[in-house]
Amino acid sequence: MPVDGRRYLDLNADLGEEVTDDAGLLHVVTSANVACGFHAGTPAIMRSVCAEAAERGVAVGAQVSYRDREGFGRVARDVPYEILRDQVAEQVALLGSIADAEGSRVRYVKPHGALYHRVTDDEEQASAVLDGSGTLPVLGFPGSRLLALAAALGRATYDEGFPDRGYADGRLIDRGRPGALLDDADAIAAQAVRLAPQVVSLCVHGDSPGAVDHARAVRGALELAGYDLAPFAE
Repeated sequence: MPVDGRRYLDLNADLGEEVTDDAGLLHVVTSANVACGFHAGTPAIMRSVCAEAAERGVAVGAQVSYRDREGFGRVARDVPYEILRDQVAEQVALLGSIADAEGSRVRYVKPHGALYHRVTDDEEQASAVLDGSGTLPVLGFPGSRLLALAAALGRATYDEGFPDRGYADGRLIDRGRPGALLDDADAIAAQAVRLAPQVVSLCVHGDSPGAVDHARAVRGALELAGYDLAPFAE
């Protein structure tokens, strides 16, 4: 995003998922999508992430999910609107109270896993996410119903891309198919630079084995390409 002749970009990652090097990623990223307990995370982990994020100037976002700890939030669910709305509100409220206590605050909402993919096309599920998250800015997939509905409500919306995921016809390749996941740091960094002009934020998945190395490679490549890294939700 050009501002005063400079190009700014956010780098986000999923944190607090109990399989992630949270401290390592918080040294690199500018925004943290914090798991709110439904697919991963505990209050203690949320407190730790929020406290260090506040110290490092990293923006905190609520990473809301279907209630699915066994499937890590990646199992599709058919949850009625009212229930999903209330579940999203519960997650945002919990993280919000913890973030406030640790000197930070929740600055945006982003769905996780199966919910992220569902709200790309499903208007009812997207509405439930929006109605459960108040007026928070929304981070999501370009062209999704979630972002379109949010914009229609006057909510701030932000497009993101995925340097470590494969694309086909403008969509992410399903995780169960060949080419869905990139694991070479150089290839991930190169894709980050290609995606950068099209989005406001880039996401590196925190649960991948090389997440910190990937994030460092992406940040280095973006800075070399002339981008300043800063939270989109300042």
